[in-house]
Amino acid sequence: MASNKIQRINEDIQRVLADRLREVKDPRVQQGLISIVTVDTSGDLRWCKVYLSVLGLQNPKEFKKGIKSASGWLRREIGNTLNLRYTPELVFVLDDSLEHGAHISRVLEEMEEKERAAEHESLDS
Repeated sequence: MASNKIQRINEDIQRVLADRLREVKDPRVQQGLISIVTVDTSGDLRWCKVYLSVLGLQNPKEFKKGIKSASGWLRREIGNTLNLRYTPELVFVLDDSLEHGAHISRVLEEMEEKERAAEHESLDS
């Protein structure tokens, strides 16, 4: 469980990154709708894992290369915006849980439609 200080820092980093990710000019990064799922900063503020979800991602490998290339600029922007003793090194992790959840939702809807169609057919018979 992270302390309140680390939680506040996580929220601040998430806010700054959400704002600055729109400004990244690398076309490898601008592949879809990027959302920051969560930010997890180590207790010593040396490392920060940023979990990203990208809807409409065409090429995950190129996205990872692009975001890694932009990480230095993003780190500098965090350092300029937030007054921290150390600006953490950013590690980006692609999180596909939102896409996975959407897929599960579609499958459940299809099953419900089939079930309703079967009920309707049995009532007509």
